[in-house]
Amino acid sequence: MIYGSNPQNSSRISLQNSQELILGRSHDADIPVPWDDRISRKHAVLTVQQKQVSVKKLSTAENHIFLAGSEQDEFLIEPGNAFVIGSTSFQLVESLSSFSSPRESPLEEVTFKPNELLKVRYRDADQRIDVLAHLPELILDARNDADLFHRLVTMLLSGVKHADAVAVVRLNDDDRVEVPFWERRRQTQGGFRPSGRLVLEAVKKSRRTVLHVWAAKDELQHQEDYTVVAEFDWAFCTPIEDGSSGTWGLYVAGELNHPFQLTVPQGAGGIDLQADVKFTELVASIVKSVRRLNQLERQQAGLRQFFAPPILAAIGDNLNTEILEPRECDVTVLFCDLRGFSQHAEDSSGDLIGLLGRVSQALGIMTSHILEFGGVTGDFQGDAALGFWGWPFSSDLAPLDACRAALAIRAAFEQIKLQSDHPLCDFRMGIGIAHGRAVAGKIGTSDQVKVTVFGPVVNLASRLEGLTKHLRVPVLMDEATAQIVRDKMDRQEGRVRKLAQILPYGMEKPVIVSELLPPESQSETLTDEQVACYETAVDYFIRGQWEESFRLLHAIPPSDRAQDFLALQIARTNRVAPVDWDGTIKFDSK
Repeated sequence: MIYGSNPQNSSRISLQNSQELILGRSHDADIPVPWDDRISRKHAVLTVQQKQVSVKKLSTAENHIFLAGSEQDEFLIEPGNAFVIGSTSFQLVESLSSFSSPRESPLEEVTFKPNELLKVRYRDADQRIDVLAHLPELILDARNDADLFHRLVTMLLSGVKHADAVAVVRLNDDDRVEVPFWERRRQTQGGFRPSGRLVLEAVKKSRRTVLHVWAAKDELQHQEDYTVVAEFDWAFCTPIEDGSSGTWGLYVAGELNHPFQLTVPQGAGGIDLQADVKFTELVASIVKSVRRLNQLERQQAGLRQFFAPPILAAIGDNLNTEILEPRECDVTVLFCDLRGFSQHAEDSSGDLIGLLGRVSQALGIMTSHILEFGGVTGDFQGDAALGFWGWPFSSDLAPLDACRAALAIRAAFEQIKLQSDHPLCDFRMGIGIAHGRAVAGKIGTSDQVKVTVFGPVVNLASRLEGLTKHLRVPVLMDEATAQIVRDKMDRQEGRVRKLAQILPYGMEKPVIVSELLPPESQSETLTDEQVACYETAVDYFIRGQWEESFRLLHAIPPSDRAQDFLALQIARTNRVAPVDWDGTIKFDSK
């Protein structure tokens, strides 16, 4: 078994006797581990020898191999043992047949029903409570499943004083028993082989704790079919249903050379053994609950990257994703892109990891404000982020919230620009906002889905973002969004400035584009009077009265870059509109 730090990276590889396998990060390796950068492309050679595996570190490997906490270059491992490279554990697991022979048949089988052990009292309650108090921390601190299994087995041996052996067991798809980890109280006692019949009964059939009691050893020692199973007088298996790792179980076995009575009239396995079963069931319940809580927290953390708190509250802790099904609705789409990324990538060719960190930080600024104002983070495209509003809940405020997010992103980057030592001080951004019908929700293939939005409005938002470079403004809106802002947004939050009538490249219908401006009270921005003057100049420009338009543009402060765009259009034809002028500026490229 291979256990990565991320549960999704865990996998199982079947081994055949006399095989020689290369372990490494390369996809061409016999045992590929591409997710761990501490593992070299070819790190070690593994040779299968019966039930052992020889591990030898290759000379090309840069990092150490750890066995039982110490560095080793060459060693043998047996079933249940594991070695570690980087953050990945490699454990040799023995697969045993779960089909029982007559020699596995118990003299007594007890299946413990729910609540049957409630009245059982612990004679050593203080010791057991002390062990249980550390269990949640033990589970959460485990680096991966292999580490968790090792900790659980060690803890159970400490808490179940009658146990001579403890193992983690599970069934594979062929109902064969796997033993990811086991340990005996005295290592000199040799190997360990659980009863396949008991594991099958507990983990798959009854899904409850099952106890088997066999004949004493002295009754079997002279029989030809004496097996490793028979060296134990009793064993029980407690299943753990775990969403991330399937159904597995805790297997506890022991002998009768302890001062306690095994049988009782009800056949429940004896008072002390009942306490051990109760303790193990409590451990299994805590493991299941903590693992489930941890899984929910990871899922919630993942969802928090995409959804604002109100949406997460609607989805609920049970992760009811029916609300995320795709449907057609009115949405406002915000597309935000970093300026000059290609040049940054070229200049940072020697430190691409550093560049990635800076880009990630910039995308974090964008997404944090999208989520702050109730949007959904739909997608990342290299150095760009997509956010949208109006799904999964429709809202008349969606366009306003999108604009509030855009103004917050703009303000954040303007503040960064003033800090010469900030890693993002030389980054610029452009934002396009469009409002219209689209399909939003879980979109993708049967193999992979993501929450995003699809439709012409997305393309329009992207084109508007691209036009910010030509029109020399940070934020552009389509007419639908601009009209909503004019009607509903307080001018102390934001304002609209009509810029031009544009036919973007690849589109058939012209759009009137407007800039989203911060309020007049913000420093270094246009006054309301200057905005009105500019919009009058735009109206003259669309009607073909370019001389009047040019004169009004010169009343705008030179620091405003948007007037440069219109002034350049007018100057190209000596302030006279073309004969076929229809008021639209056509772009022949994105």
